[in-house]
Amino acid sequence: MNRPHNSIMVIFGASGDLTKKKLIPSLFELYKQELLCDDFAILGVSRTKFTDDQFRQNIIEAVIKYSESKEIDKDLLKNFAANAYYLPINTEEVRDYMLLKEKLDELNALKVTHGNFIYYLATPPQLYETIVSNLGVYNLQDTPDEHGSKKIIIEKPFGFDYESARKLNGHLHDIFNENQIYRIDHYLGKETVQNVLVLRFANGIFEPMWNRNFIDHIEITSSEFIGVEGRGGYYEGSGALRDMIQNHMLQIVGFIAMEPPSSFRANAVRNETLKVFQSLRHIKEEEVEKYAVRGQYTESLIRGEKIPGYREEKGVAPDSRIETFAAIKFFIDNWRWGGVPFYIRAGKRLPTRVTEVVIHFKKTPHHLFSTDNAEQTVNQLIIRIQPDEGILLKIGLKQPGAGYKIQNVNMDFHYSDISEVELPPAYGRLLLDCMLADSTLYARGDAVEECWRFVDPILNQWKENKEIKIYGYPAGTWGPMESFDLFENSKSEWRYPCKNLTDDGLYCEL
Repeated sequence: MNRPHNSIMVIFGASGDLTKKKLIPSLFELYKQELLCDDFAILGVSRTKFTDDQFRQNIIEAVIKYSESKEIDKDLLKNFAANAYYLPINTEEVRDYMLLKEKLDELNALKVTHGNFIYYLATPPQLYETIVSNLGVYNLQDTPDEHGSKKIIIEKPFGFDYESARKLNGHLHDIFNENQIYRIDHYLGKETVQNVLVLRFANGIFEPMWNRNFIDHIEITSSEFIGVEGRGGYYEGSGALRDMIQNHMLQIVGFIAMEPPSSFRANAVRNETLKVFQSLRHIKEEEVEKYAVRGQYTESLIRGEKIPGYREEKGVAPDSRIETFAAIKFFIDNWRWGGVPFYIRAGKRLPTRVTEVVIHFKKTPHHLFSTDNAEQTVNQLIIRIQPDEGILLKIGLKQPGAGYKIQNVNMDFHYSDISEVELPPAYGRLLLDCMLADSTLYARGDAVEECWRFVDPILNQWKENKEIKIYGYPAGTWGPMESFDLFENSKSEWRYPCKNLTDDGLYCEL
């Protein structure tokens, strides 16, 4: 793998949780694997009054506490932390950015980075426009050195709805060019999400069947066992549709449904995912209740422990109508997918933590081995994103003995079976891609806007139409039963995934 040029990563919000839990441990993993540049610097920027030494000690503690590595070389960690510096400023005060400019000039000379800077906004979204504007005041987005580049990484949410996303994109483009902007979605950094592209386009057996002629329907599930974890105030302004489906899950849909790109260059891949989002059939506001179901978890007893309902969580309104579960049925109006229903669901306080894609193939047209169509084998290809990452193909084979009784069997691959392979953290992969100026796995501005255009009618109806119900579901169950009504065929239903890829069952984790 190529190594990036010398660079400085400026982390705004360096004293926050995202920095210590995700960014610093991920950067250390890259350093440990010798994937970082020969000379680099981390410049933490925040209001908190740290010294360089205090910031370095925080980095050491963050890696020890949050790194996924089984063993940590203390000397290596100390050397890594020595590349970190800190600048306490008020990010909302434009004059403080002169201090930032001076500090960057100093580090640029020390590390010989040729002005190769990455700005990471690990801050609340309401600060994005302010920070971007203040960077522009001192031309910190410009690259006077032909060997350097300036990039900016933006965390989700990318807006609150279509209009705010369009406004944010416009503001970013006032200061930065689109090729400098990296909108990070950590789901796209997961190994199995990227493997969707390899599975489809590196194997001649799958792509010919990857269309309406052979696929009956596709479902994508992202479930979490945990609740809002003390973040009720934040979740009240978000909900499952905004928090998971508009970004993470639709981006996965883009990979699943895209046409083969002309090459694996960033724009070629992102052009094809954009076409998918442009082909999404928008749900009419009067049909929202038919194609979208929302739910909210209620009090329950799990393994003898009383689990509070969402409305009993700290920061949540006692009459809240914010969804902790959302399920949508939709169609992609193009030649490949015409008439194939897609089903998406995401929720909190479900039986287990799992994210997966299930491709349901059509049944055979002639039933040689069964008189009842319901007894037929249904082939499924399951792409497990987390946990127990891997791929599972369900097929039918003859049971030993007399007759032709068919039994469903699994052909499966688990990443855990490759003992020498340690799955890299998703953030680490994406940070390295940004350093290498590879935006393939980052969301582009026009794609973000198209995703918002798709979910906006649903959000508007859920907010304005009080007659649309929000269904309760006991914590620890698979959401409201009304989500099963989205399936046209009474023989079809959601898969009940378990922690282990090869298992399934209604309450297998409980």
